[in-house]
Amino acid sequence: MTKTFVLDTSVLLHDPKSIYSFGDDNVVIPAVVIEEIDKKKNLQDIIGRNAREVARELDKLKHQGGLSNGISLKGRGSLRVELNHRSLETLSEYFNEINNDNRILAVALNLQLKNNSNKKSIDVVLVSKDVIMRIKADSLNISSQDYIQDRNDAISFGYEGYKDILVPSDIIDQFYQDKILPIDAFKVYLDSATIYPNEFLHLKDLCGTSKSAIGKVDIKVTKIEVLHYGEEVYWGIKGKNLEQRMALEALMDDKIRLVTLTGRAGTGKTLLSLVAGLYKTNDKKLYNKLIITKPIIPVGRDIGYLPGDKNEKLRYWVQPIYDNLEFILGTKTINKLEDTLVGMNRIEIEALTYIRGRSIPNQFMIIDEAQNLTRHEVKTIVTRVGEGTKIILMGDTEQIDHPYLDAICNGLTYTIDKFKEQEISAHINFKKVERSSLAQLAAELL
Repeated sequence: MTKTFVLDTSVLLHDPKSIYSFGDDNVVIPAVVIEEIDKKKNLQDIIGRNAREVARELDKLKHQGGLSNGISLKGRGSLRVELNHRSLETLSEYFNEINNDNRILAVALNLQLKNNSNKKSIDVVLVSKDVIMRIKADSLNISSQDYIQDRNDAISFGYEGYKDILVPSDIIDQFYQDKILPIDAFKVYLDSATIYPNEFLHLKDLCGTSKSAIGKVDIKVTKIEVLHYGEEVYWGIKGKNLEQRMALEALMDDKIRLVTLTGRAGTGKTLLSLVAGLYKTNDKKLYNKLIITKPIIPVGRDIGYLPGDKNEKLRYWVQPIYDNLEFILGTKTINKLEDTLVGMNRIEIEALTYIRGRSIPNQFMIIDEAQNLTRHEVKTIVTRVGEGTKIILMGDTEQIDHPYLDAICNGLTYTIDKFKEQEISAHINFKKVERSSLAQLAAELL
């Protein structure tokens, strides 16, 4: 059955190429959506960039014919800009306010009523990243859905970077003795599980004893090796649990150029990443500089409207990073910390706004709160990485501030899914909170 998909502004601003994602079905863009996109085109952020790309794409398509009359999309389906929202009067019986969201709903409602009156078997579906918009559509008996083109499936979303494997105790003994263990030696116990490069395997005794071992899969996925870095102490910091030791192993391995870390607040993601960056840049001098950054969400990804110069404004948003640096460096006041950082001359704390456009060679780069980045933003950042640079993406996918992202649809989760088979990447999902017993209990109960 043919469907007509009515696209909300949020969909086009999320993915400018979304009009090509609906196969042989019809795509309708309400005229008011074009107006909203026009208002966003001058913004100097990802929203503005996407608005301009939508405008360019529609400008190319209009040469095939009038957009109001409908045009074919690469031989599949059609696209039309719909001017008619006369059902707004009917809509006002339910939603009194006349706004752009209701005008978009009116277009979908009008198309549905028109199809019903003409007895056409064409379903009308409103596509929106706005949850409230979808709820309002449902209350009007209009089918609605999230834009799911870039959502990872449940299996990909469940990748944690490590697996528990039950094996006989003699296999664990052999691993401790040889320091290396072919995967074929315990392949029968994997239960058809897929193993990825740089994934960690936690071997546990099949008989239920406390005997266990942890190994890292090699890049060819033929064997596991003991941890070479994860058991050591760096700047007075040692991994407190299995997840932290695995993370340190990935962070300290120079062959792994991309590390993704996920987990709740207090699990040690930021602390371990900073320790690794300090050790690699100041002690080993393998990288020219340690760059620490994060997206600025609450004020539209800008750091204006706060007193002081750029550094003083930035401090409000990166205070958790300063807190961790104070703990690592043993400083008691922010002034002493800044003096220490200046003296080290290898640490740069920067707003993500100023990272774009830079070339970043031979640097250790940490991006905190990466769950608030879109696919395109992550691509923009990672493609700026120069030769010799290591990049750490970390965040809590349960705490997303971006209005159109969720635990499955965000740049961090997308990167984890796309890089899990690559030889130069590793991922760890933290579960145990180490900040305090109260923090652990709060994470579980609240």
